[in-house]
Amino acid sequence: MTGSRTPLLFLDVDGPLIPFGAPPPGGYPVHPGPDAAGNPLVDRVDPALGPRLLALPCELVWATTWFDEANECLSPRLGLPQLPVVHWPVADDGPEGQDGPDRLGGPDRLGGQGGGPGGLHWKTRALVARAAGRPFAWVDDEIAPADRRWVEAHSAAPALLHRVDPGVGLTGADFALLDAWLRTACPAAPRAGDRTG
Repeated sequence: MTGSRTPLLFLDVDGPLIPFGAPPPGGYPVHPGPDAAGNPLVDRVDPALGPRLLALPCELVWATTWFDEANECLSPRLGLPQLPVVHWPVADDGPEGQDGPDRLGGPDRLGGQGGGPGGLHWKTRALVARAAGRPFAWVDDEIAPADRRWVEAHSAAPALLHRVDPGVGLTGADFALLDAWLRTACPAAPRAGDRTG
C-alpha cells in the first residue's frame, strides 16, 4: 500500500526483528535461511514476520543503523521487497552515546540530555521530519517517554511510538496493536484478508 496519506511504519531491526539480551530458557529460536552475511544473529529473524509486516496497512520503511544492509540481508529472508531506508543525519555536536551507534550524545537533546535514559532518542527528530506530515508508527526497542512527548508536540499527523521488548521481538500482540492503530490512521485501508496479488 502506498500513497501520500498512507501511514508509514518506521521499523528498527535490533530488538523488534532480532531479539537480544539475556536469552530465554533453551536459547533464542533460530531460523536458518539465506546467507547471513557473516552475522550470526540474523538466524534469529523469523521469516514468518515478513508476511505479517506486508499485511499491515502502511508503507514499510527501514529505520535502523543497518541502512541498506537491511534490504540486502533481511528483506530476502523475510520475503519483503526492497524498502525505503532512512539515512540518518550525521551528528556533529557530540560523540557517540553510551549505547554505541544507536544513540548519539551531545547537547542538542530534549532537556539537555545526551541521549541516555530520559533523553530524546537521536532518531526521533529525523523520523518526524521524514514523515513530513504523514501519519506514522515507529517500532523500536529504545523509545522513551521523552520521545513520545516530543513527537506529540511536533508531529503534524497522528503518530504511534511502539516500544518492543528487545528480548522477545515483535509478537502477535504487537501486530494486533499496530494493525488497529494503522487502520484508525487510514480508515480506508483494506483489511489484510481483502488484499489481492
